Amino acid sequence: MNDTQLLRYSRHILLDEMGVEGQDKLLSSHALVIGAGGLGSPVALYLGSAGVGHITVVDDDRVDTTNLQRQIAHTLERVGEFKATSVQQAIAAINPDVQVSPVTARADAALLEKLVATADVVLDCSDNFATRHAINRACVTHAKPLVSGAAIRFDGQIAVYDPRQPTCACYACVFPPSDSVEEVACATMGVFAPLVGIIGTMQAAEALKLLCGMGQPLTGRLLMLDSRSMEWQDVRTRRDPSCTVCSALSGR
Repeated sequence: MNDTQLLRYSRHILLDEMGVEGQDKLLSSHALVIGAGGLGSPVALYLGSAGVGHITVVDDDRVDTTNLQRQIAHTLERVGEFKATSVQQAIAAINPDVQVSPVTARADAALLEKLVATADVVLDCSDNFATRHAINRACVTHAKPLVSGAAIRFDGQIAVYDPRQPTCACYACVFPPSDSVEEVACATMGVFAPLVGIIGTMQAAEALKLLCGMGQPLTGRLLMLDSRSMEWQDVRTRRDPSCTVCSALSGR
């Protein structure tokens, strides 16, 4: 790190668990963020401000006025722009040293196969089950840790799925692809603005812990929040030996 970086990241460096070594790990890390909306906004901003050296942001949607109630990386001036490039501009305004690669395409299986392979950590900030399962499958295939978040109405959840750990569940262990799930969207159901900030910020924290190798990540746990009462539920999870994804693909 140069003198400017030592000053910028000094509050991280003062943490015994982080120090110069941990910050150096962040500076050399690559995070893949799928979704640049309500969850992806705080995720990307905190990863960028914390000094994750390379952040790839995937989103094929454009900024809309209705997004501005909660998607804090975007501004009124950038309505109509791709969300991924809007996030790139937002991070550059905070920390221009971070390399941000915007990908303005849908996160399908072929794209995820390419992008997940090069990432050190993957953050699922998407808004539909098909994409979440595609992300999970790619993470299992390439043995990449996945930080998964979701938020709708007043309800949020966060978990870490790490296929490098033999007993850790994958997303499909907890939410099997065969299950019949009713898709809900913010456009029809609404979402409490600070909720995506709470969950997204926690996703960023979990990713930083994984990249630095510090603390205890949320592996083996699914945290669910009812923000109306600010009550959390903590559900313990384990790998399903009959899972059609991690048991079939990992060979572990």
